[in-house]
Amino acid sequence: MSHTAEDIVNWGTFAGTRTVLGEAFVRVLGYFREDGIKSVAAIEQAMRERDSAKLVLPSHTLKGESWQFGAERLAALAEEIEVAARHYVEIRQGPEELVEKVVQLRPLFEATLTALEAEASPLVERRAQFGARTFGQSQFGRL
Repeated sequence: MSHTAEDIVNWGTFAGTRTVLGEAFVRVLGYFREDGIKSVAAIEQAMRERDSAKLVLPSHTLKGESWQFGAERLAALAEEIEVAARHYVEIRQGPEELVEKVVQLRPLFEATLTALEAEASPLVERRAQFGARTFGQSQFGRL
């Protein structure tokens, strides 16, 4: 299933987060990337181990961070996995019924990350590299 940026990200939420975080936005988006990669891998590993309890924390983490950036489809899928995994822990059942949802997680995460980073790329490009000369910006009277 292919996803478009418009159907996986709430751009209003994304813009609000970018405004609130200001200059820290790109750094925090990088943390989302790192944490998301770890969370998705942990969810997949827990699924291979058929361990409902090990699904809970990485799903919860992915859900919360996804909501922050407006990644609503990813957050909703992570929440479905988390809620079901908590239920399975309570009734002492394996997470086999979640296989289909877990299989959907990585491609959705990757598509979401691609969309978020593409939208954030103008911020990344504007960041001056140490020692690099910037053009079109004030040089405080220097040429």
